[in-house]
Amino acid sequence: MKGIAYIISAPSGAGKTTLCRMAAAHFPEIRNSVSYTTRKPRPGEVNGRDYWFIDDETFDRMVAAGEFLEHAGVYGRRYGTSRKDLEALLEEGFSVILEIDVQGAASIRKTLKGGVYIFILPPSLKACEQRLVDRGKDSPEDIRKRLKIAEEEIKSAPSYDYLIVNDDLGRAFEDLKAVMMAQRAASMRMEGRLRELFGGILKD
Repeated sequence: MKGIAYIISAPSGAGKTTLCRMAAAHFPEIRNSVSYTTRKPRPGEVNGRDYWFIDDETFDRMVAAGEFLEHAGVYGRRYGTSRKDLEALLEEGFSVILEIDVQGAASIRKTLKGGVYIFILPPSLKACEQRLVDRGKDSPEDIRKRLKIAEEEIKSAPSYDYLIVNDDLGRAFEDLKAVMMAQRAASMRMEGRLRELFGGILKD
């Protein structure tokens, strides 16, 4: 059965990355898509696990060759999703989580069929700000910029298939698991798996 592409967006500080990693650890058939980026690695990040870290020249070459399903500039850096990497995983039967900003998600909608779009919301912008402060990776000016962008990103939330509020990590993860389990069950029908298993007793 072909895998499912989960496109997951959220403003900075909503807990998207943590939830995505929890999902990939819980479901053996789910993989996290590894995006390409021109930004420098943060402390603790590993090339090929968190991102593929490349220079601008390589990024430009990949854009020109049409290798990206989507690509966008965010906070002065560029990010892109490899079309070939995603399609290979889906054809192998793995479902794939794509952590994509709202700009990239809008682009993917135009070219990717059957994707499931999930938006992770913080309980409030104040909580979002506090999480960014607590993680200690951004300057006060960067945090102000991220919160301003967050306000615009949240306006796109109604266009997603599912909304999950991360006011409690455990509860938010249960909501995410429920979405993924429901989609997996639905895909058995859509991909013809039901007929493959019980074709002998099903009428055309």
